[in-house]
Amino acid sequence: MPVLYTADHEWIDTSDAAAATVGITVHAQDALGDVVFVDLPSVGATFKKGDVAGVVESVKAAADLYMPVGGEIVAVNEALRADPSLANTDPLANGWFFKVRLSDPAETGPLMDQAAYDALVKNA
Repeated sequence: MPVLYTADHEWIDTSDAAAATVGITVHAQDALGDVVFVDLPSVGATFKKGDVAGVVESVKAAADLYMPVGGEIVAVNEALRADPSLANTDPLANGWFFKVRLSDPAETGPLMDQAAYDALVKNA
C-alpha cells in the first residue's frame, strides 16, 4: 500500500487512484493524547498543499491538520466525527480523516516513505 508521510505527522494512502485517504500518524495521536473532537473539512472544498484542512482537539492540545497535497475533498469520515477516539484507537485505518482527489499527483513526490518517517520520529 503506497502510504506516504508528512513532517507534520499526517499520512496519505494513494492506493486508490480516484481519491487518496488522509489521517494522522500513530506518533501524532500519541503526542496529542486522547482525541475528543475533530473539525473535518467540507466535501467539495478545495485546498492547496500545506493549507489547514481541519483541527484535532485532545485533552492536551489542539493541532491543525495540514493538507499533504492539493485537491478536492470527496469524503469525510463521519464515524470519526461521531467517535473522535478512533483517531487514537485505529489512526491508520478506521480513524482516517478525509479523502481527497489530488489536483497534481506529483505533489506526493517530496513526501516521506515509511523508513524516512520512522527516522524523523526517532530523532524527534
